[in-house]
Amino acid sequence: MNAQHLTPILNVSDMEQSFDWFTRLGWTKRWDWQATPDAPVTFGAVGSGQCEIFLCLGAQGGSGQVGDREMGMWMSMWVAKVDAEFANCQANGIEVTRPPKDEPWGVREMHVRHPDGHIFRISQSSDCPEPA
Repeated sequence: MNAQHLTPILNVSDMEQSFDWFTRLGWTKRWDWQATPDAPVTFGAVGSGQCEIFLCLGAQGGSGQVGDREMGMWMSMWVAKVDAEFANCQANGIEVTRPPKDEPWGVREMHVRHPDGHIFRISQSSDCPEPA
């Protein structure tokens, strides 16, 4: 196998809320799909640079929270400046579950939670100088 691309699919409970959350995180809504013109949107995509995540209403994977257990997806997102992303999250009402911290495995990392409980680890390599 020589995979060319990987696109995760998140099970979400509210498409518009998810599109809004990703927009506040700094991503853009790429497209959405509905079975008929008057049907609700049930599938779509958000993107940042060359990365894309599909969103699926109530299907294709586990939801982020079942009772008091986190059952959602965890993903790592690599950025140039974690602290700038932290400031953006604070300014835009994104729930930060763990502020930026230097880790012994060579990254500076923070965690944010999607409204459905999915966790995104936002990281930058500690070994590389920050771009100007």
